[in-house]
Amino acid sequence: MTSIEFAIQMELDGEKYYLEQGEKTEHLGLKAAFSLLAAEEREHAQLLEHYVAQAAYELRESQVPEHFEGVFAEVRDLRVEYKARPEQLDAYNLALEKELESIALYEKMRSEATSEDEKRLFDFLVEQEKIHYNTFQALIEHVLKAKQWVESAEFGLRENY
Repeated sequence: MTSIEFAIQMELDGEKYYLEQGEKTEHLGLKAAFSLLAAEEREHAQLLEHYVAQAAYELRESQVPEHFEGVFAEVRDLRVEYKARPEQLDAYNLALEKELESIALYEKMRSEATSEDEKRLFDFLVEQEKIHYNTFQALIEHVLKAKQWVESAEFGLRENY
C-alpha cells in the first residue's frame, strides 16, 4: 500500500468514525458537527483520489470551526449530555489521536513532495487536519471544564467559558 492509498483509507476510516460518533450522541449540535467532520474527511479522500488520477481538484477551507462555535454556545446542553455519557470523552480523545496521525502523515508526504502542487496539497491537508485537531482539543477542554465546575463549584473562582 502506498502512502497515498494509506492516506485515502485513513480519511475514509475517519469519515466512518465521525458518522458513528454522530449516531451515538443525542446532542443535535454535536450530531451535525460530526456529520460535517465526516463530510470533510470524505472530501479529503476524494481530493487525494483526484490527485492520484491527476484530475482537477479544489482546496476548500474547513467549515468546522464556525459550526463548533455554535455548539459551544449551548453549554447547558453539553454539560447534561457529558455527565450522562462520560465515555464520549474517550471518543474525543481517540479522534484527537487520529487527527495527530493524519497531521504527521501529511507532513511526511509534504517533505517527500517533488512539485509545488504536491507541496501545496499536503500543506492544505495538514492545515485542515490541524483545524480538526484544535476543534477536538477545544471540545475536550470544554467537557473537562464543565466536569470540574460541577464537581467543585463551591471552591474558588472559575474561569468563564
